[in-house]
Amino acid sequence: MGKILAFAGSNSSTSINFKLVKHTVNGIEGHRVQLLNMANFPFPMYSADYEKEQGYSNSLIEFKNDLGKAHGIILSVNEHNGHPSAYFKNLLDWLSRLERNFLKDKPVLLMSTSGGKRGGLASLEVSKNLLPRFGAKVVATFSLPSFDENFSENEGIVDTELASAHQHALTVFLGEL
Repeated sequence: MGKILAFAGSNSSTSINFKLVKHTVNGIEGHRVQLLNMANFPFPMYSADYEKEQGYSNSLIEFKNDLGKAHGIILSVNEHNGHPSAYFKNLLDWLSRLERNFLKDKPVLLMSTSGGKRGGLASLEVSKNLLPRFGAKVVATFSLPSFDENFSENEGIVDTELASAHQHALTVFLGEL
């Protein structure tokens, strides 16, 4: 039984990526899951001056420790103008200052969703290339296009092909734990 840390790369209180993460972890059995809503984790914008004057917040240190204790990571990244959000990039910047390889050898299920037909694919690709710089092993990916059409709060992913692709990605990820 492994421990999974699950979160979205968004700090929005209405994050559809967080909804996708919640749906994903609801189907996991036999593992301990820690689900974090990043809307509860405000971090200042990274700057060397701020780091020198203020140091690291307790929230950041606790989050990094949670990452270290996890056997795997489930992450869904949002997209702003074809890239991961400034919030997510800022989080990576802060974490890398604490420890460069903060995701060392962690299997990652990397997902994305958006209201558009590409489902945040550009952000997913950027993140897929970025996370290994910090030691992550992205073992499976999934993108959910047109969130409002393909997701229901009660039913989850309503399109059968997309639901099957999602389940396959989750199965591959869980096989790496």
